[in-house]
Amino acid sequence: MLDLQDGPEERQAVATGLEQLTEWATGISFDDIPPDVSASAALVLFDDIGAMVAARAEPELARLQDGLLTHRAVEEATVFRGGRTRTDRYSAAIANGAASDWCELDEGYRVTSCHAGIYILPALLAEAEATALPANQVIRSLVVAYEVVTRFARTFPTITQTFHPHAAYSAIGAAAATGLARGLSSETLRAALTNATTCVAPGPSSHTGAGALVRNVWPALGAGNGMRAADWADCGITGLAGSPYDVFATGFGADCKPTEMTQGLGGIWAITQNFQKLHACCQFLHSSVETMLDLRQKFGDAVSPENIARITIETHPRAQKLDGTRPETTLGAKFSLPHAAAAVAVLGHAGADSFAAHRLDDPDINALRHKVEILPFEALPDWPNDRPSRIGLTLQDGTKVESECLSARGGPDRPFAREEILEKIDGICDPVYPALGGVARQAIALDAGLLNQPWDKAVAEITGSG
Repeated sequence: MLDLQDGPEERQAVATGLEQLTEWATGISFDDIPPDVSASAALVLFDDIGAMVAARAEPELARLQDGLLTHRAVEEATVFRGGRTRTDRYSAAIANGAASDWCELDEGYRVTSCHAGIYILPALLAEAEATALPANQVIRSLVVAYEVVTRFARTFPTITQTFHPHAAYSAIGAAAATGLARGLSSETLRAALTNATTCVAPGPSSHTGAGALVRNVWPALGAGNGMRAADWADCGITGLAGSPYDVFATGFGADCKPTEMTQGLGGIWAITQNFQKLHACCQFLHSSVETMLDLRQKFGDAVSPENIARITIETHPRAQKLDGTRPETTLGAKFSLPHAAAAVAVLGHAGADSFAAHRLDDPDINALRHKVEILPFEALPDWPNDRPSRIGLTLQDGTKVESECLSARGGPDRPFAREEILEKIDGICDPVYPALGGVARQAIALDAGLLNQPWDKAVAEITGSG
């Protein structure tokens, strides 16, 4: 691979680490992955399909997907919107990528900001269906690609202070998944990753709180760019060994930790350090959601919306920034701490309906949004309690009640039971894919019959078209 010999030592260290990472990645077989890790990956796979299905009725997404399906030339991969609507693998990856984060029900990586599953799966699902990749190789590719993209996120962790991880890392996840599914050599996979690094998008983190819906399509852009990056690598088109450093450290100004590319490979698998969601909003807000739910459970009618005079929320720095009191879009609502707290106070949950379009002008929610004061959580605890929330409610008679949550459920320290996530998936998918839950449970149980069959056959069973 082309490279420049000059430059900082960190640049060469990252390039060397990437070489070691891709050699490791291409050498991992399905049998090398512990069964519990494969089962966790199967849950991530179907959880993120559920997140894609959940967005099928969103009007902007429907128009986007309809546009992609207008000029279908070849039907090789499924768009998960109900039924088995198929198109070429690149368009399917883009369509599913746009759906994957729309409802904020996708999983993410708890160690640093990175939603690795949705950077990998739109491309991987499309490639696997188009090529009849065995289901066990889908799981293997997911586990290993998850390791690769989270290594990038750990190597350049401060990038997300400026750019959203969906923009910064999705092309890398898609390139890793596509390359692994295709069985590329370590050198060609490395070329695909350096190509993808130069194809990332500078999507500002601030766009989430502002409610800019373009943020929802960054995983779609990454899916398409990452797949093409693998195509180009196979043609001999490559970046530089130093491209990751050049883009993320030199170009984007991120801190660089070269040892994170390889430290502990094969030890704690990254996919077991993820978080999963039952609440349909930014994970930074989940501790506040759980605190408000706890207050409702403890105090009942005493904390009814009309009896609340003020809501004081002490929380971590990431949540403090999400302070919009008048979200204009559903995305803005999902990234508004005042809206999330008010919606839970009024409705008693933080499901998709709490952030739907008709809730943006809900008078009861709007009234409470303007009663929220956000303050720093003093003496912020260490990870995994680094995203805490403490909520104090001042009632109309002057009474004050308080509760706190140091770490929301769903992360590696407080994981959901697998059946809780499966029930969430059932609730989303049963209306359009009633067979999906059964296939998901087979996959999590590592059923040999399912794992050895081609992925396109599994999709046919899921969609009821087999």
